[in-house]
Amino acid sequence: MPLTKTTKQQIITDFQLGKNDTGSVEVQTALLSARIKQLSQHLKEHLKDNHSRRGLLHLVNKRRRLLRYLMSMDQARYKKLIKKLGLKK
Repeated sequence: MPLTKTTKQQIITDFQLGKNDTGSVEVQTALLSARIKQLSQHLKEHLKDNHSRRGLLHLVNKRRRLLRYLMSMDQARYKKLIKKLGLKK
């Protein structure tokens, strides 16, 4: 199940850099993190759902690539985002 429209809008407003920012690395990573959390909860209930597990691995790898890009471009923004999302790095 995808994120609801209100949840997605709330995440965007929390992580956007400017007024009309919807595609920055911070916003993309936050949306991916919310979707990863949602899929993780789904997989705890449905242990044999291998299709969703494959999708989860795809999302995790995409988030990892975005974070690696952000770290190479601006380490201060990277550290701030990691702290705000509560990720271990």
